[in-house]
Amino acid sequence: MKITKSILILISILAWGCGKDPALDSNKVRFAFWGSPEEVRIITSVIKEWQRDNPGIKVVLEHTPYGGYSSKILTRIAGGDAPDVIAVEVGLFTSFYSKGVFLSLSPFVEKDESFVLNDFFSPIIEHFTIEGDIYGIPRDIAPFACIYYNKDIFDQHNIPYPDDDWDWDALLKTAKRLTERDEKGKIKSYGFYTWAWQNFVLANGGGLVDNVKVPSSIRLNTQASREGLEFYRDLILKHKVSPTPSALINMGMGVQMMFMTGRLAMLGSGIWETPALQNIENFDWDIAMFPKSPKDIRQVATGGTAYCILKTSKNPELAWKTIKALTSAQAMERIASIGLAQPSRISVAQGPYWAGSEEKPLNKKMLNEVVKSVVFPPFSANWREIEELYVKPKLDLFFNGQAELDDILPEIVEAGNKLLRE
Repeated sequence: MKITKSILILISILAWGCGKDPALDSNKVRFAFWGSPEEVRIITSVIKEWQRDNPGIKVVLEHTPYGGYSSKILTRIAGGDAPDVIAVEVGLFTSFYSKGVFLSLSPFVEKDESFVLNDFFSPIIEHFTIEGDIYGIPRDIAPFACIYYNKDIFDQHNIPYPDDDWDWDALLKTAKRLTERDEKGKIKSYGFYTWAWQNFVLANGGGLVDNVKVPSSIRLNTQASREGLEFYRDLILKHKVSPTPSALINMGMGVQMMFMTGRLAMLGSGIWETPALQNIENFDWDIAMFPKSPKDIRQVATGGTAYCILKTSKNPELAWKTIKALTSAQAMERIASIGLAQPSRISVAQGPYWAGSEEKPLNKKMLNEVVKSVVFPPFSANWREIEELYVKPKLDLFFNGQAELDDILPEIVEAGNKLLRE
């Protein structure tokens, strides 16, 4: 009997399939994430040590730059080559959840007596909980609540350092005194800058949408929201204590570098700026809480990262064990020790690696208090599209003095509402 080449190839494939040991993949968990080299180093060491105590489990780390992370994961899911566990920040979680790709973690939480859910800050847990089911275990929570300030510049101007109880009026007065001009009136250094305009809307009693958890309408056009936006714009155009968005581009220097080189006295951002700022050697610095409004309201926007299991995982039990390792107290202590992220575990956030740490910034313990006042992005699959197409570009025109709120808000509201209700 003559055996054709095609038959030989088919026999070879079948023999390979029959000879392949299913156990080779039965103990493997693939984990996809993004992050800085320092984050990769910490995650790698955490997993390596955990595997040493769990030799029967193989965790394959799949690092992807954040820029292409979302599209790559979705492509892999569609192609049947998805990882078991993925990292998601609060916005990505919403996008992925809307596609129905996550496995509920509630059954694992409920039957795992060694996992204490109450040790996590409740607001971040609630964000990753939908209709009673938990879909993500958070590694951190990331309020946009830090005002980094240059102590040396404050000392030179004989200005007291900001405290955590200050308000917008105090911020403005301080920023005015810290903004320096040359003999021709040109600004040499600015008193303040933040990209987090959302905080001024929220702290004034306004909002991005009517209901963050179930948004149905844009609320940037309310009186409270408009006042918050106008105060932020006035810092830039009226009081000139902050650079315009276009001025930042023309400078060719990011705000982080402006702060590090002494051209910015106060920088409003999140705790993730810390690793870079810890390299500052020529001046002392710390952080204060983002100021409350004259209405005595303190609300700040927030981010955060969690780990989720995909429905396509072939090893959900092992994936759960991997998440437990990644969100363990030991893992969070390492992230906290470099000041990169505020731990989502209360015990770690209140402990020596965070609240009690003597590493800069010394006042990071204030973020534990801020957690009570955080507001997450609207839980809508279309929110990112609304932001990128309408909110950000239109508001940039307003912040640059190229448009008024009456010119831009109608389009933001109309287009945003349509997308929210789809």
